Amino acid sequence: MADADDDEYESLDPDEDPRDSASSRDLAEADDPDDGADVEGDDDLDDLEDAEPEDVDFIVAAYREDGQSMVNALSEDLANDLDELILQLRRLPGDGGAVGLVSLVGEVAVIVRVRGRHVQLLLNDSAAANDWPIARDVADFLGEDIPDEDDDESEPIGDLGILKDLGISEFDLTALCDDLDLGSDQLLTEVADKIKIGPQFRKVVDAEFGD
Repeated sequence: MADADDDEYESLDPDEDPRDSASSRDLAEADDPDDGADVEGDDDLDDLEDAEPEDVDFIVAAYREDGQSMVNALSEDLANDLDELILQLRRLPGDGGAVGLVSLVGEVAVIVRVRGRHVQLLLNDSAAANDWPIARDVADFLGEDIPDEDDDESEPIGDLGILKDLGISEFDLTALCDDLDLGSDQLLTEVADKIKIGPQFRKVVDAEFGD
């Protein structure tokens, strides 16, 4: 990412107002105790077991500081807590926000984009909300229905245009999510390549999460 040409890799500051997306929400709205989509307001979370360290393929943050692209490993504990993950991403000194990439058990991919108090989310598989706390958090945050456990149909939920100003169109991200031959770790590696952070991403993942 640091080697990327500034013309090729856009700033994390968006070209358009992210509030135009129906799949993203302002944190003030998300924190409203009367809002049924509050991440912490769902008692069903108690039924889900946290991801163990061995379940976490990786959890990283990408951002730009002083024009340079940065990729940092994040604590594996954040792979179970969307609220805290958002908080940590907001604390990063990014010029225009930060992007979090989370992969669990090669099957669950979560992208979190935070710009100030504004948050955009994408979960690759809605059915994962039945099994993993962070996936349930995403569904609750977005106010999305969680599919029945016996329902074979699953689909991405959230904002498929979350990274379009960084080089991934909604069409391309949809295709990645729909590719059943790609594990979630591979999906997010493809994402990292397309937003020009591939080398830094691989270096951090290998160093911090490799066997």
